[in-house]
Amino acid sequence: MLAAVLAAAVLGGVPSAAGQSLYERQDQVNEKIAGLRDQITADRNKEGVLASDIEAASSQIDALEGDIGALSAAIATLEAELAASRARLDRLEALFDEQTRELERLKREYARAQRILETRLVHLYQQGDADSFELLLQVQSFSDFLDQVEYFDSVGRQDRQISTQIESLRDDMRVARERTRVTKVKVAEVTAVLADKTAEQIAARQQLVARQAALAAARSEQRGMLASVRTERGQSEENLAEMQAASVSIAARIRAAQAAAAAAAAAAEAEAQAQAQAQQEAQQEAPQESAPPASSGGGASSSGFVWPVSGVVTSGFGPRWGGMHEGLDIAAPCGTPLRAAAAGTIIFAGWMGGYGNLTIIDHGNGLATAYGHQSAIYAGGTVSQGQTIGAVGTTGHSTGCHLHFEVRVNGSPVDPLGYL
Repeated sequence: MLAAVLAAAVLGGVPSAAGQSLYERQDQVNEKIAGLRDQITADRNKEGVLASDIEAASSQIDALEGDIGALSAAIATLEAELAASRARLDRLEALFDEQTRELERLKREYARAQRILETRLVHLYQQGDADSFELLLQVQSFSDFLDQVEYFDSVGRQDRQISTQIESLRDDMRVARERTRVTKVKVAEVTAVLADKTAEQIAARQQLVARQAALAAARSEQRGMLASVRTERGQSEENLAEMQAASVSIAARIRAAQAAAAAAAAAAEAEAQAQAQAQQEAQQEAPQESAPPASSGGGASSSGFVWPVSGVVTSGFGPRWGGMHEGLDIAAPCGTPLRAAAAGTIIFAGWMGGYGNLTIIDHGNGLATAYGHQSAIYAGGTVSQGQTIGAVGTTGHSTGCHLHFEVRVNGSPVDPLGYL
C-alpha cells in the first residue's frame, strides 16, 4: 500500500490532499520511527531482566515451599509434644488437688485421733484411783484384776497406734504432695517452653508464607509485564519494518523522479540537437554573414552543499540503537528557517509517517536531499540553493526540535557530512 501511494505521488509530483491523507493514515502504522530500534533494544533488555527476575522468584518460591514444609513438620512435632505435656500437666494438677484433699482429710483424722487419745488419758488420770478401787471391788479373783488392767492398757495402746498411723499417713501425703508440686512446676515450665517454641515456629512459618505470597504476586505481575513488553516489542518490530519499507519507497521515489528528469533532459537535448542541425543546414543554404563572437555561459555552479540550518549535530550518520541512522540530526529552535542545501526540484512535500512533514529535493545526477520533522513547509517546485523551504519542528516521531537531514545517491542514503 505504501509503495503504491509513493508511486502515485511520484507520477503526480507534489501529493494531493488525498495523497497526504493516505500518508497521515500510514503514520498510525509507522509511529515511533526514529526511536523504534531503541525501543526494541530496551524491550529486549527489559525482557531479559524480567525473565531473570521471574526465574529467580520461582526459585525462591520453590525454596520457601521446602522451608515451609520443614517448618510445618517441626510444628506438628512440637504441637504433639505440647499436647502431651499439657495432658501430663492436667493430670498432675488433678493429682495435686486430690492429694491436697486427702492431706486435709488426714489432718482432720489425726486431730480427731489426738483429741480422743488426750480425752481418754485425761479421764484415766482424773478417775484413776476411784476406778482402781471400784475395779478391786468388782473382780472375783486376781486373775480377773489382771485382765481388767490389761484391757485398759490395750485400749490406750490402740488409741496411740491409731494416732501414730494417721500421723505417718499425713506426713507421707505431705511429702507426696510436695513431690507432685515440684513435678507439676517442672512440667509447667516444659509446657511453657514448648508453647513458646511452637508459637515461634508458627510465626516463622507465617512470615515465610507471607513472603511466598508476595513473591508469587510479584512474579504474576512480572509475567504480565513480560507479556506486555513482548507484545510492545512485536509491534515495534512491525513498525520498524514499515519504516524501512518507507525508506525504500523514498529511494524508489527519488530514482523514479531522477529517471523521469533524465529522460526529459535527453529528449530536450535531442530536440535541441535536431533544431541546431536544421539551423546549420539552413545557414549553409543562405548567404554567409559574419557572426558575432560567442559569449561564455552565465551563472556559477556550487561546488558543494550549504548547511540547511545552523545548529549542533546531536546524532550522526551510521549505526544507532542496533540499526542504521540514515542522516544527521541537527538541533535548532522550532520555527528556525530551513534552507535548500543545493538547487533542485522538490519531488515531495508533505507528511510521511515518522518523518513528519518531509521535503525531498532532487538535485540531478542521482543526488537528492530530504528534510524531516518540519513544523511548516513553505516551498514547492524548483528551488535555488539557500532558498527557505520550511521551518524546524518536531513532527512525526521526534524527541525535540531538530532537523533530520538526509543525502541520497541514486536513492541510497550516504553520510551528509561528505557534502557539507
